[in-house]
Amino acid sequence: MNPVPAPPPVTVVGIGADGWGGIPDASRAVLRDAEVVLGGPRQLDLLPPECAGERVAWPSPLRPAVPGLLAAHSGRRIAVLASGDPMFYGIGRALTEVLGAGAVRVLPHPSSVSYAAARLGWPLEDVEVVTLVGRPAPRLAAALHQGRRLLVLSADAATPATVAELLRDRGFGPSPMRVLERLGAPEEHTTDPVTADDWARPPGDPLNLVAVECRRDPDAPHLGAVPGLPDDAYEHDGQLTKRHVRAATLGVLAPAPGELLWDIGGGSGSVAIEWMRVHPSCRAVTVERDPERAARIARNADRLGVPGLRVVTGDATEVIDRLPAPDAVFVGGGLTAPGLLDLCWEALPAGGRLVANTVTLESEALLAAARRRHGGELVRLSVAHAVPVGGFTGWRQAMPVTQWAVRKG
Repeated sequence: MNPVPAPPPVTVVGIGADGWGGIPDASRAVLRDAEVVLGGPRQLDLLPPECAGERVAWPSPLRPAVPGLLAAHSGRRIAVLASGDPMFYGIGRALTEVLGAGAVRVLPHPSSVSYAAARLGWPLEDVEVVTLVGRPAPRLAAALHQGRRLLVLSADAATPATVAELLRDRGFGPSPMRVLERLGAPEEHTTDPVTADDWARPPGDPLNLVAVECRRDPDAPHLGAVPGLPDDAYEHDGQLTKRHVRAATLGVLAPAPGELLWDIGGGSGSVAIEWMRVHPSCRAVTVERDPERAARIARNADRLGVPGLRVVTGDATEVIDRLPAPDAVFVGGGLTAPGLLDLCWEALPAGGRLVANTVTLESEALLAAARRRHGGELVRLSVAHAVPVGGFTGWRQAMPVTQWAVRKG
């Protein structure tokens, strides 16, 4: 019995603003031969009549429609049009995840980021790229550091003004901005640099990206790239893991790219927020039973550049069985809730980390008992601040924090 031949792979063809004339012969041959061409309306309009295959525009939202559209045209020669490099914030990722890398052939075109770096003379390895296509603008805030160069992928013509507003709001109003439009096309255009403080340019072409040279206002707070942000960076009602203890806690939690944290008893969300600021792919879920505090956590996350933080309002013992499996768990509140520590421990996979902090004797006893069962390290963190004492200076001791840290074997 002869084996059934495998269906032809989907070929993804990158195309730029210069259209048909800017793609190589190999890509043209694929598009001429395709029985079906999938793509956005703008990309499909760039094809000449000699590409006779059926043209199918992606619906919106795109991602959920990918499996169904591919299935509907199974067995036909399928080409997919994508802007620039399909594997750089493009459709190539969705296709390889659905079909597997072996069933997708990619013919890339230079990305808008490559064009922008070439036009600006910015070495790409020294540039941070932030996409706002289908993503909330506040995520840009996490990338704002003095002297950094950013390339911001725009969602539409209004994005540059949104970027300018965010820069002003986060204390980076002196940052020069340029908008690069229709890169690679004969009519491409780059604006002169204007600071975010002075930005008043009306919306231009929707096909654009924004170049930013970060300049912090001298009066703006300095927010570093490592855990331990100033306490006043957060809106809070006193329920806040303080700066020095927070830095020590994140050090033990040891976030790594792609990992997921449960922050139980979120308070102001500081531990989850700083976990996510370590790397753009870090994820976190914070559980907070008080609705007012939960709303405050969401505001802090937006303000500090991690709007993707998931905030769950409710009692931790009732909701954590519905959460995705964590790589690490931090318990900053609610330790005396019956069974909470056991539920967190059971949810951890092998190699997962659990850290719990407390200032009360009752919770400290629970942590000591947990250490006897599971091992780990029990430490006491003590911080004192110098304060005026009459005409002199003395130490004011903060409440000591007992911390249990353990790795599940």
